[in-house]
Amino acid sequence: MTTEIRIDALLPAEMAKRAEYVGVRKAETPVITMLALAVLAGAFIGLGAIFATTILSGGITISGVDGAAVYKTALPYGVNRLLGGLVFCLGLILVVVGGAELFTGNNLIVMAWASRKVTTAALLRNWVIVYIGNFIGSIGTAVLVFLSAQYTFGGGAVGLTALNIAKSKVELGFVQAIALGILCNALVCLAVWMTFSARSTIDKIAAIIFPITAFVAAGFEHSIANMYFIPIALFIKGYAPQSFWTAIGKTASDFASITWRSFFINNLFPVTIGNIIGGVVLVAAIYWMVFLRPEKLNS
Repeated sequence: MTTEIRIDALLPAEMAKRAEYVGVRKAETPVITMLALAVLAGAFIGLGAIFATTILSGGITISGVDGAAVYKTALPYGVNRLLGGLVFCLGLILVVVGGAELFTGNNLIVMAWASRKVTTAALLRNWVIVYIGNFIGSIGTAVLVFLSAQYTFGGGAVGLTALNIAKSKVELGFVQAIALGILCNALVCLAVWMTFSARSTIDKIAAIIFPITAFVAAGFEHSIANMYFIPIALFIKGYAPQSFWTAIGKTASDFASITWRSFFINNLFPVTIGNIIGGVVLVAAIYWMVFLRPEKLNS
């Protein structure tokens, strides 16, 4: 009896079957385990966000009129965004390779649901628990990073970048935030989808890099990443010492738009809607229709 050994990547039809199988396994995960893995995923995405914020803070130091340090970007906008996107990939790499439950990627469970292998209740249970766990992990990471005073590094450049990132996010229009969320999770779910073809860890990492780099570089909106990006700015705005504001030449009033209300209403709510549309409609539904629906009809 001979056993066939394949080292090549899975083809799309096989990837669809794996996505379906993974969706069933995720939906059947015990609640405590699911929540713990979701907290990890929130922390992992937060680590990618920390990395990106730090890299986007790169610049040269010049002396201001009052002697304060002023940071100016030393790289062109596109190159800076490219580097930020590359390092943000750390988050999804940790989720996929390390093993964790990420709400946006779990939109692909819809493929198993559409095949009637996962109930609506099980699907919604996974999404709600994982979303809550991701929020806990992301907020917890933001608290820890604030307590570490990492935002003061580079003469306060890291903190200033964090504030500017959050400010741009909470000032988005409602429809704009939804559209940016759709585009973002289409790329995130495509990254996760492509990892289903992988035969090795290196394969998974390679599949993740370009889609994730693209969404960050393009400025698309990821609900779980924003659970870190905006709260860390809220903590800085509310609790940073005067020495930090003096170093960056700003005051908390310069970031008046960054509030808990604007975080939830202006950003997290519409971006989450967009993420669900992007992941479910543009990726999961289409691949199910192409590869799994014909099989369902034939059976």
